[in-house]
Amino acid sequence: MNLSNLSKIEKIGQFFFPAAFINDTDQEIKEVEKLIQDHKVGGLTFFHSRASAATNFEGKKKVIRNEDSAKRLAELITHYQNIAPTPLLISIDAEWGLAMRVENTPQYPYAITLGAIPDDQSDLITEVGKYIGNDLKSVGIHLNLAPVADINVNPNNPVIGYRSFGEKKEQVTLKSLAFYKGLKASGVLGCFKHFPGHGDTAVDSHLGLPVISKTRQELYDEELYPFIKAIASGIDSILIGHLAVPSLTKGKDISATLSKDIIKGVLRNELGFEGVVISDALNMHSVSKLYPEKGILEWKAFDAGNDILCFAEHVAEGIRIIEKNATDKQIEESFTRIQKLKKDAFEKNISNPTFDPEKGVSLNSNIAKASLTHYKSDKESFEKFDTESFEAVVIGNSENCTFFEEIKQYKQFNKSRYTQPFSTTISGNNILIALFPPSIKPMHEFGIDPEIRQTIEKLSKTKNVTLYLFGNPYVLRILQTKNINNIVLVYQNFKTFQEVGAKHFLGKHKAIGLSPVQLSI
Repeated sequence: MNLSNLSKIEKIGQFFFPAAFINDTDQEIKEVEKLIQDHKVGGLTFFHSRASAATNFEGKKKVIRNEDSAKRLAELITHYQNIAPTPLLISIDAEWGLAMRVENTPQYPYAITLGAIPDDQSDLITEVGKYIGNDLKSVGIHLNLAPVADINVNPNNPVIGYRSFGEKKEQVTLKSLAFYKGLKASGVLGCFKHFPGHGDTAVDSHLGLPVISKTRQELYDEELYPFIKAIASGIDSILIGHLAVPSLTKGKDISATLSKDIIKGVLRNELGFEGVVISDALNMHSVSKLYPEKGILEWKAFDAGNDILCFAEHVAEGIRIIEKNATDKQIEESFTRIQKLKKDAFEKNISNPTFDPEKGVSLNSNIAKASLTHYKSDKESFEKFDTESFEAVVIGNSENCTFFEEIKQYKQFNKSRYTQPFSTTISGNNILIALFPPSIKPMHEFGIDPEIRQTIEKLSKTKNVTLYLFGNPYVLRILQTKNINNIVLVYQNFKTFQEVGAKHFLGKHKAIGLSPVQLSI
């Protein structure tokens, strides 16, 4: 693939990766076609719909489910490629698989779950990368905007949290590289994000600009560590986060995506990164509201050192202003990097493996076995469930609870579902609770009602309570866990994870997982 015959303005078009939406109307599809044909954009970044969480930050629009999204995505990619004057590099956020954006596609565990896998079983994470890569290839995607290489040192982080492999730099680095290696093995490109590190933030950069007030040395010792190791291993691309780091920008509260000090100074000159730099989505409110004049944001992001302008909303105006202001050297350097990335992508992304939504089940089962963590253990009280009768309570799972269905085949117990108000006068001393938090995100305390938290606390004060948590381990931070005798982290609510949880309860599986984050109990 040779793009060197393009004119200057066509080369600038290659920097733009506007958003494309799986569930667009015919009129909206025509608008994307126009961007491709009139401006020769370099690629597209796909999202579910214009109302999805990734684009509708205030959550005011209703997301309409489309059971055929995967088929629609593949058709749209083929259509857009067929009309493109130059091959399009297609990207998507698929941190835990296509399911992050597309219905009825394989979903793999969140990064926080993979973070619980013992280091000597990191090959499982490489397999996840391979499986996800093959799924992406099957619909025509070349670049996965993953892994998240942020070290989640702030438990209240509203935007990273479960998307990070954990809170220790070595663990995050090892597992990010394992995931990336799997993607590459499948012929799909990966991308480390969000440079210089989004883990210690308390503001959602979709809505506002987070500020990290650490010293330069602290950043080099912690946040930058995974990126330094990844650069040494030869990664292709790094995505810059919308976050301010004053110690790297001469004291200014400027987003990293718009900072020459961070991209050209730290990333290029100090760390020696020679690959492609991708901006985080330019529609995010932390930057999108800064420049009322259309195209100025795109120019500022390019001038700061971003090669690819992800989710650029003002393509025509951005191209015009970049053409007017950029030097030939700037244009050629970014264009050459993107051309190389495209060449790698198209050479390695040849075969289209068949798409099978069921194929990840056995891999997920192996991950469930490796990650399950007996976080708080009291052997004597746990063994009472073997020798004495017990009551079972399921909280938050509206479907049939596979966990209890599996246990029921071997043990008799009374099962009740949590409904409000919930009686704490349960007969018997041994209570087995399966907690399925409504939300994976910490907002509104993971969707867990205060009365539920009070109920668990009351039960644990007078009963022998064992809790299996099928969700984000950070949930333990909002529960009174002092009197709970046994806490088991299962991490996901997938059927396979519930089956492994049941095996553990029945004594048929030994927990070897280690919590990727510290939790106060």
